Amino acid sequence: MSENWIVGINPVEGALSNDAERVREVLVENGQRNARVHELAELAKSLKIPVHHRPREQLDRVAGEARHQGIVALYQAPPMAGENDLLGLLEKVGGDALVLVLDGVTDPHNLGACLRSAAAANVTAVVVPKDRAVGLTPVVRRASAGGADRVPLVAATNLARALRALKDAGVWITGLAGDTEQSIYDIDLKGPVALVLGSEGEGMRRLTRETCDFVAKIPMPGSMESLNVSVATGVVLFEALRQRSAR
Repeated sequence: MSENWIVGINPVEGALSNDAERVREVLVENGQRNARVHELAELAKSLKIPVHHRPREQLDRVAGEARHQGIVALYQAPPMAGENDLLGLLEKVGGDALVLVLDGVTDPHNLGACLRSAAAANVTAVVVPKDRAVGLTPVVRRASAGGADRVPLVAATNLARALRALKDAGVWITGLAGDTEQSIYDIDLKGPVALVLGSEGEGMRRLTRETCDFVAKIPMPGSMESLNVSVATGVVLFEALRQRSAR
């Protein structure tokens, strides 16, 4: 297990609300007047978590590039789930599995935004390749607005193998790509499904794409050829929710 700093109001709130036993201490900026910061400090105290008031410069140092908003928390992160944990996560939701697979998203803001959408859509799990993703950095946590603490993140040593395990478990896999005629709106997303999106620049890798049952695109009648991966993630996840609500 490793310790890292969770930075900003929403990420700290998410950690205190969902995983407080892993929060080791909270630092609050001296002279901080934000009411939510004070509420979180009181919440931490009620949970018997040490709260310390420190100069802004100290919070700046631990936050790095992320904007801390006057509060940070030292968090003992659990090991990320692995491929062997996937089947257990699927069993918890029965036939309603909705899995998001991100093939090599390396921008922390994009990964954080994808986790935020995944949490909002009540995704069963988010699967990323172990060696081709940014990981749960403070920037990712802040961009996720607490989503990183609300959805399981699975690091797959071999992504194609993880996809095959999903297929063996009855999950239908749809990959997103712009060079196909099939529309995502014509794909049945009502059963156990996994939605696969590729990296910001290259899209899905060849082996990942070949493992998919379907490959579809988001129709774009305008002049743009593609969407940011986090925007595309939101579109496809909530199309799946729309279809499921109409069952």
